[in-house]
Amino acid sequence: MKKYELTNETKFVCGKTLHRIRALIDFADIKAGELGGWIEKEETLAQEGNAWVYGNAQVSSSAWVFGNARVSGDAQVSGRARVYDNARVSGEAWVSGKAQVFDSARVFGNAKVFNNAWVYNNARVFDNAQVSGNAEVFGCAWVSDDARVSGDAWVSGNARVLGDAWVFGDARVFGNAQVSGNAYVGGNARVSGEAQVSGEARVCDNAWVYGDAKVSGKARVSDNAEVYGHARVSGDVRVSGYVCGDSRASKP
Repeated sequence: MKKYELTNETKFVCGKTLHRIRALIDFADIKAGELGGWIEKEETLAQEGNAWVYGNAQVSSSAWVFGNARVSGDAQVSGRARVYDNARVSGEAWVSGKAQVFDSARVFGNAKVFNNAWVYNNARVFDNAQVSGNAEVFGCAWVSDDARVSGDAWVSGNARVLGDAWVFGDARVFGNAQVSGNAYVGGNARVSGEAQVSGEARVCDNAWVYGDAKVSGKARVSDNAEVYGHARVSGDVRVSGYVCGDSRASKP
């Protein structure tokens, strides 16, 4: 038995005709006869499971929402994107391209997940954050504010990427690490443990910042450098090709 139908209420968006949906049976928190959001065709919202499109949300093109997933608010899912399991996409968020949001992940606010990006486990992407390319955000990681994660980068564990920070290339940010401000982490760099990278700092190449280390200001950590322990690197300092243990390195 079908759980919903396409109504005759339609709207034309970007060259596509979207239909308001109506529930045919009771399921989850939905009652028979209740109106939902907008979809282009039945292939975009599974008739099985408890997946639903609410309010003014839209699902179009070859996108697919299934399992127990929910798309609500003014959110849009398009292209060949997939939203499934217990995932939630809400607010004015966009999920497009071949992106996937699954498990118990949440994408909300004005966030955008696109290209081939994945957001999964219990990860959160919100505010004006963007996840693109082949990037993955997973575990209990958060990407928020105007932060970006792109390329083949991973953000995982309990890591936080916020402010105007950018994680790109093959970079990995994990553990309880935090990247904030206008900081960049790129190349094959790693930021992990309780480490923090902030300000206009740059961590790139094969560098690794870990432990309780902090890199801030306009500091640059590159090549095969390691900054770890309780080390502090700040100001306009350059660290490359050597280990900086529990020391302090700063330069106005």
